[in-house]
Amino acid sequence: MAPTKKGKAKAKSTESIQSPASANSQYPASIRFVPPSSVAITIHAKPGSKLATITDFNDEALGVQIDAPAKDGEANAALLDYISSVVGVKRRQVSIGSGSKSRDKIVIVEEVSLQSVFDALDRVSKSY
Repeated sequence: MAPTKKGKAKAKSTESIQSPASANSQYPASIRFVPPSSVAITIHAKPGSKLATITDFNDEALGVQIDAPAKDGEANAALLDYISSVVGVKRRQVSIGSGSKSRDKIVIVEEVSLQSVFDALDRVSKSY
């Protein structure tokens, strides 16, 4: 196996370190803008809870306890209802982008700004 060239590896690592710092540095990496007017939220769902709440809000994911069991799509429906109420949008504007059978999901909120989603999630996460 041929050794890798050190010059190119350094250039790549420098670029990857610089670009995330300049993009959306005021927002956690768990929420990001999706053109033209949507926001993607990385969620770690915890179904079967007694109360729907946000448990954690960091760069990795938004931790959300769901007050529905993880069967027949009940937890997914309850998660979408909860996120729409927290963000303050209609239920039809919220959908699961990926991870419908997993605890780790990407939820897409349409027709909102990144700032409004961040403000709503931050406000609710600090109240618990």
